[in-house]
Amino acid sequence: MKLTMIGTGYVGLVTGTCFAESGNDVICVDKLADKIEALKLGKLPIYEPGLEELVINNFQDGRLQFTTDLVTSVNESDIIFIAVGTPQSDDGSADLSGVFAVGEAIARAATSSKIIVVKSTVPVGTNAELERRVKAISQIPHQFASNPEFLKEGAAIDDFTKPDRVVVGVREESVGEALKELYAPFLRTERPFLVMTPESSEMTKYVANCMLATKISFINEMANLCEAYHADINDVRRGIGHDQRIGFSFLFPGVGYGGSCFPKDIRAMIHMAISKGMHSLMMHAVDNVNEAQKHIMPNKILARFGDSISDMTIGVWGLAFKPRTDDIREAPSIVLIDTLLKAGATLKIHDPEALANVKAHFGSHDRLHYCEQPYDAIENADALAIVTEWSEYRTPDFKKMLAKMNQPIIFDGRNIYDPVNMQSRGFEYDGIGRFLPGL
Repeated sequence: MKLTMIGTGYVGLVTGTCFAESGNDVICVDKLADKIEALKLGKLPIYEPGLEELVINNFQDGRLQFTTDLVTSVNESDIIFIAVGTPQSDDGSADLSGVFAVGEAIARAATSSKIIVVKSTVPVGTNAELERRVKAISQIPHQFASNPEFLKEGAAIDDFTKPDRVVVGVREESVGEALKELYAPFLRTERPFLVMTPESSEMTKYVANCMLATKISFINEMANLCEAYHADINDVRRGIGHDQRIGFSFLFPGVGYGGSCFPKDIRAMIHMAISKGMHSLMMHAVDNVNEAQKHIMPNKILARFGDSISDMTIGVWGLAFKPRTDDIREAPSIVLIDTLLKAGATLKIHDPEALANVKAHFGSHDRLHYCEQPYDAIENADALAIVTEWSEYRTPDFKKMLAKMNQPIIFDGRNIYDPVNMQSRGFEYDGIGRFLPGL
């Protein structure tokens, strides 16, 4: 098939590349000329494992193109995907101006009927409003669909090519059939292709993210309670996770969720409820618990050393909101760095991929040092805070760490180490919800 993907952000680039990899001719469109030229050279705006190689291979093979020319791209394709950003507005609602602007541009550009698919995460009713706006501009009988994405940063290629399910929202059966044919190469293991109304598909995306975020906030709140009562959350997690009604997914306590989806989508769901005169008490609670959780680690550090830590150096391992990405949006590390800098600490920070993004966020600071190697971040450090559970941090040289640190104190925000083992190695260790007698 001939496809146009408008928007070369995380969703658009991954989706367009994977469709090209399965044999389709895909044109990726973006209004930023510098971004397009960089993509042609194989320079990606994001880090995602495996994506760079796929982009380069499919571009060289001619199945994947990059351009700023929306008009030509629209008329050379049968299916047009809208994959532009929907950032959070000040009131928590999703900003849909980009989606509608692209839809209206398609209406003005297209000279024949197209299937217009909204891939962006949008509130319920967006597809219907987009259709209304397009029809107000053009008399051409375009068809419309909603196709929410369920990609995890760090595992997006696998998530797209081996999906749990594909969800599409359509009003015409023929549109559903066309999209089913497009997705057929990824559904060979009998994964379900779920067809519903656009409204139901739009809601499915939000409800899925709200459910996952709820599990994270729930286990974090339980971890804090375990710590207060000298129980160990890791034991409790195993005790409940084997209940098949609950499971282990997303039941890992830590310093809170971040990224581009969960925080924004939770708040958008709250706004949708308010728009209908309702109160989303559960989602308010989930958001509040998560925001409070981001302060757990800096509070632990300040409680251990006192509010004035101006003469101390703290090492930080992990800045991205999760491993295998360079995304720092809503990342707990930002709260940690802000809090400790305000308290007067000197910070030495490291991340395998997100260091440049954090530097762009904070800029130059005389008490914030950007380290290219993990061990550089703990040189003469009075403590280490682990914020992101990168594989590189799981089995370090502990003897080397003891030799480099001023004080062998570790605040583990992801519980990647065993408390007993850390004590036997000579470290003072503080995890999230972890407790064993004698520690």
